[in-house]
Amino acid sequence: MNADWLIFLYCALALGALCIVGFLSELRRRSFGPAHPEDRVFRCQKCGFVYTDDADVDRSRCTQCGKLNEPIVY
Repeated sequence: MNADWLIFLYCALALGALCIVGFLSELRRRSFGPAHPEDRVFRCQKCGFVYTDDADVDRSRCTQCGKLNEPIVY
């Protein structure tokens, strides 16, 4: 093996190891990150506007007309 091939192999392995470490770090960050809260979907019975609100809200006021609405149950 000549020196050029050894230098290329060393750089390729170092770059590959760096890519693997970055990929695993990103996977770990995503798995331990905060989960997105689930929102409830509401449809206004008066104007038909569809909107979302927090999951802990049982009834929500429509942002278009102001009527209180129940969440959509799928």
